[in-house]
Amino acid sequence: MILGMATANSLAAVDAGARQIECTINGLGERAGNTALEEVVMAMKVRNDIMPYETRIDSTKIMAISRRVETVSGFAVQFNKAIVGKNAFAHESGIHQDGMLKNAETFEIMRPEDVGLSETNLVMGKHSGRAALRSKLTDLGIELADNQLNDVFVRFKDLADRKKEVFDDDLIALVRADAADDQSDHISLKSLRVVCGTEGPQEASLKLIIDGETHAITATGDGPVDATFNAVNELFAHTARLQLYQVNAVTEGTDAQATVSVRMEEDGKIATGQSADTDTVVASAKAYINALNRLLVRREKSSPGEDIKLVSYKDAG
Repeated sequence: MILGMATANSLAAVDAGARQIECTINGLGERAGNTALEEVVMAMKVRNDIMPYETRIDSTKIMAISRRVETVSGFAVQFNKAIVGKNAFAHESGIHQDGMLKNAETFEIMRPEDVGLSETNLVMGKHSGRAALRSKLTDLGIELADNQLNDVFVRFKDLADRKKEVFDDDLIALVRADAADDQSDHISLKSLRVVCGTEGPQEASLKLIIDGETHAITATGDGPVDATFNAVNELFAHTARLQLYQVNAVTEGTDAQATVSVRMEEDGKIATGQSADTDTVVASAKAYINALNRLLVRREKSSPGEDIKLVSYKDAG
């Protein structure tokens, strides 16, 4: 596995008579180099001439499940990941682009739609309407109820006012953020202002709404994100431990959205929070709060019938 030959070994095993392969999505697992289901499936589908075997897996669902696992796990798919990576169907060099224009099969032995990708990456803008947004999301394999669409549309218009071009990946991030916020929110972000730079102290002035009441504080830290997390901890003390903090740019450019993943653990319970925003620190605060809200929900489920108790908080505003 750790030598990076898991897919090749799996295919060789099938050719030798094996009829069951232990796979993962996106190659994730407790060890490195696990066999990626998407690679095995598409290898046998594309080269069915030399590997005449069927998996009965609908390959058009591959991208959707890859994104789902990415969201739940908090581990972003690397851009150069085979099949599901962002660069799998990207062509930047002139010779590649020329070959694609003349014959797509020159560099693509499978079509993007074979794995559930939209054939085009059309840009949406602030003048795009609700119907256009619904159509674009449908093309991306995302179906939303009317109330969900309304929520995403509000986020979309706000993003379009701040960002000149809104791409497919931006829309996917918006939908993920909307789903993450659709929780029982005991804690929500009201406002955040940070001071950072080469001269300290770096500080965060934060206002949270905790069970309907607004509380404020200013805290310092080793950078704006650390100061923000410290401020949240001051207003809502807890025993959860931060296991993962990860930031990824959704698209290119300085106005790109940042998708932040936060994983926290408390008494054996693990919760992952995610958020996206053109402001990385705001996205970080929302993701951290989202993870705390999820932990509170799990704490409530583990003690049904009991009120959720906020450990402690103080008002410094």
